[in-house]
Amino acid sequence: MVRIYTKTGDEGETSLFGGDRVGKNDPRIEAYGSLDELNAYLGWFRSITREEDLARLVLSIQPVLFDLGAHLATPPEAEKAHRILPPLEQSKVTEIERSIDTLETELNPLTAFVLPGGTPESAVLQVTRAVARRAERAVVRAGREHNVEVPAIGLAYLNRLSDLLFVMARVVNRRQGGNEELWTPERPVR
Repeated sequence: MVRIYTKTGDEGETSLFGGDRVGKNDPRIEAYGSLDELNAYLGWFRSITREEDLARLVLSIQPVLFDLGAHLATPPEAEKAHRILPPLEQSKVTEIERSIDTLETELNPLTAFVLPGGTPESAVLQVTRAVARRAERAVVRAGREHNVEVPAIGLAYLNRLSDLLFVMARVVNRRQGGNEELWTPERPVR
């Protein structure tokens, strides 16, 4: 039986894939923790949506986020661990791009910024999109400021994913009759 609690993190450290111990505030832990949060929000959306095609799409995304998290949790010197990591492939980025292109056929072209809201499902997707952007920033920060090895495909995937989530939010609003509020800057009074 695998125990949920190990007590090995009681002093504020955790293990990376391959055995190294780091502080729970380590940038790579922040990065894959943000991916975990993103995955949880995706699961929330999947659990409440009535849009079966979007639920299937989300279900195809969630394992890729775990794969990226596994890469971030594996230090370069953990050669044995690297050999069993799932590959991150360009085809996953291409799949997201195709999904965006397909879903956009349901939408009117954008003429202004969209305020998050509309239906509850759309609002959850907008929160998820914002979490995706934060996760992307955490992954970039870990790579650039702390020399964490970050697969380029992973960065491209996260960048496209937030775009997809934005489009999905708009599609859900349209399909479910939600109101899409547009932001227009206030004009100065002369």
